[in-house]
Amino acid sequence: MEKNYTLGEYLDRLREEMLLLDYQIGPADLKREVCWLSYDSKDIRENTLFVCKGAHFSEKYLWEAAEAGAFCYVSEQRYETAASAVIVKDIRLAMAILANMFYHEPWKNLNLVGITGTKGKSTTAYMVRAVLDHYLQRMGRPLSAVISSIDTYDGVLNFESHLTTPEAMMLQRHFANAVESGIGYAVMEVSSQALKYHRVKDVLFDVGCFLNIGEDHISAVEHPDFDDYFESKLMLFSQCATACVNLDSNHLEEILLSAESCGRIITFGKREEAEIYGHHIVKKDGCTCFTVRTPEFEQEFRLTIPGLFNVDNALGAIAICSALGIPAEDMREGLLNARVSGRMEVFENTRRKVTVIVDYAHNRMSFDTLFDSTMREYPQCGIYAVFGCPGGKAFDRRQELGEIAGRYAKKVFLTEEDAGEEPVGEISRQIAGYVKAQGCPCELIDDREEAIRAAIAQAPENTVILLTGKGRETRQKRGTAYVDCPSDVDLVEKYLL
Repeated sequence: MEKNYTLGEYLDRLREEMLLLDYQIGPADLKREVCWLSYDSKDIRENTLFVCKGAHFSEKYLWEAAEAGAFCYVSEQRYETAASAVIVKDIRLAMAILANMFYHEPWKNLNLVGITGTKGKSTTAYMVRAVLDHYLQRMGRPLSAVISSIDTYDGVLNFESHLTTPEAMMLQRHFANAVESGIGYAVMEVSSQALKYHRVKDVLFDVGCFLNIGEDHISAVEHPDFDDYFESKLMLFSQCATACVNLDSNHLEEILLSAESCGRIITFGKREEAEIYGHHIVKKDGCTCFTVRTPEFEQEFRLTIPGLFNVDNALGAIAICSALGIPAEDMREGLLNARVSGRMEVFENTRRKVTVIVDYAHNRMSFDTLFDSTMREYPQCGIYAVFGCPGGKAFDRRQELGEIAGRYAKKVFLTEEDAGEEPVGEISRQIAGYVKAQGCPCELIDDREEAIRAAIAQAPENTVILLTGKGRETRQKRGTAYVDCPSDVDLVEKYLL
């Protein structure tokens, strides 16, 4: 069992990082061991070091924590309380440093994979996980951990996620849980926000994968412009031993230049010069078939996940697994059986000739790819679309998604999608202007279940309904809370008779 550090040792570490502004700590507390680290006032134990963080932080949470056993708090400002105080200049950076220290750098004991990109992170992560689990099961070893925007499994905790990459303190807890559970491999999505705001600071990834880049998350509360977004994504390479790079990505020259900081670069894509080269892509027997050439082998792979574009994600997964030394046969079998909850799930009503595709597509790049792929794979069908946009962020999406849906669809249904503190109707009205400008009719239905029911009921024969943005998620963000709700898959199964 690892030892607990004293509060004084944490203070020294913050001082070394030039983060310490001030502190008020009695001599006895300096020598006291920190037995727990938390930013949740409902998750307090005796001798907890409590972190005051978040836009919605209230002083009442600090009082609750102190009453429950927190003996010291870390904050960017001082509060009137009897607890010892540590004042820092950057609470996000401090959280990462404290967590890495508290959990004794658990990531060092994992084969850790980090995946970033504007689209495809979740699908690629679950493809890698499917390959690893096939290999690990064959070897009689514990299955891999995953940290994604779909769900999180670390050997102890298993739950539906609502952040792509969790805060540093929770992230390090997941790593520690995985290690204590005997897990040897972990796959995670790494968002631009996680990189920009230090959630993965000091973590070294055995393999880092850069899938693609397009404009997204541009807003006052996320990234002020594309350059900031792109530069945040590129930060992954400063923390990788091996970099996997998609040669089909935009801004390839800058990506490859940044990847040079890694010890090794593996390229993948549909260009012949790629080290992991995919070609001869065809639909056959209900599968997407493609040939992969690497320095070690050349053979056919098959995907049962729909969407021709998923070949790009599969090539990324093969590059990652090659870097980890996973045998080709495990890659083939793992990818053949790979499933991604809420991503490209197809449901059919053969009597009415209506197909519903549930997918998480939620930005311009993924929307464009999804609609274009649907047109090519269902050339005789018209498209209906059901979607919304989140409140309080990524405001450009409202125009981008509205214009794309308006160009491709016969009709659009606009509805709730994690509106948060913004009115659903106002978000939908903004999107509707861009949909109608493309000559496409739309309905605004705040209740997501009713919007899905209406789209299915109104769809004529030979229609594909694209139901996007939520997948199998069972919560909607309303105000500052997440509220339980049926998943899109549940609702499709209910109404697609």
